[in-house]
Amino acid sequence: MSAQSEVVHIGGYTAQSGGRGSGIVAARRDPVTGELTPLGTVAVTPSPSFLARHPTQPVLYAVNELKDGEISAWRVGADGALDPLGSRPTGGAEPCHLAVLPDGGHLVAANYGGGSVAVFPLDAQGVPGERSDLVVHEGHGPDPERQEQAHTHMVSPGPGRGPLLAVDLGTDSVYRYDLDAATGRLVPRAPRVRTAPGTGPRHLARHPDGRRCYLVGELDGSVTAYELSDDGALHQRARVEASERSGHVQPSEVAVGPDGRFLYVANRGVGTIAVFALAGESPELVAEVDTDGEWPRHFALIGEHLYVADERADMVRIFRLDADTGVPEPVGEPVPVPSPTCVLP
Repeated sequence: MSAQSEVVHIGGYTAQSGGRGSGIVAARRDPVTGELTPLGTVAVTPSPSFLARHPTQPVLYAVNELKDGEISAWRVGADGALDPLGSRPTGGAEPCHLAVLPDGGHLVAANYGGGSVAVFPLDAQGVPGERSDLVVHEGHGPDPERQEQAHTHMVSPGPGRGPLLAVDLGTDSVYRYDLDAATGRLVPRAPRVRTAPGTGPRHLARHPDGRRCYLVGELDGSVTAYELSDDGALHQRARVEASERSGHVQPSEVAVGPDGRFLYVANRGVGTIAVFALAGESPELVAEVDTDGEWPRHFALIGEHLYVADERADMVRIFRLDADTGVPEPVGEPVPVPSPTCVLP
């Protein structure tokens, strides 16, 4: 692999979840043009719907979004090759998100179907051990189909010693936890943050200033801005619509650009990326760009490019971000990838 290129990994749904993928796909990325050159499937594993990397070790992790959920780990080699390090049960159904704590000592996973958060210790090489904790959320929201019980959708570790935030679609809540590193157990911080009923919170993005974060509501099509206090409490500042398009709007991924000037939101149903300026108290919509697909499940900001995984269109779409306006502009042709759900730099 050239020093002028890098490898990204792409997760997706396999037949076990009604998808068309075969596992984790690697692709070589040209940082100048943004072009992706697929290198093929590098790990045959069931429904690796979300991926994460260890902060210091060449290790990649995936959730296996199955009825009997698992997390799996691989050592990353040349050209993105993956050498299996093992799998562990998550103790819940349909894990859909995972993250490694900043010190690299533990991995946490969100069980969507189980409405729970699982914790795994990682050894010095990044290999996961047996699960050390499983915290189950209880409750429901007003939507009888989507909020009949807890549905944990994301885990977001805080920087330094800040609390772990667990976003739960089913209970309209963001839970806060401290991790006891000695025992690998989660200690709740009360109270949990409650959103407006029926929000269906899915993912949140932290601002690089450490004081702000932005939460997307999958069920009500919203973006809510919060102020983060020193103790990890969230104080609502503003709420805006995730899209100005008519029709079904179901936000998925959300991220803040590295310079903190713009917020990006993927909107399924209408197939757009919405761009919000963050200069004021409330996010201000400055552009909404078509992705040429219907179901942008996830995207990744890498350098000056944005990579959108459209689950139903079987493609990854590449955009270049305008340095001044922050608006994505499509470049090249879409890269065919079956049922993609996550792009990992």
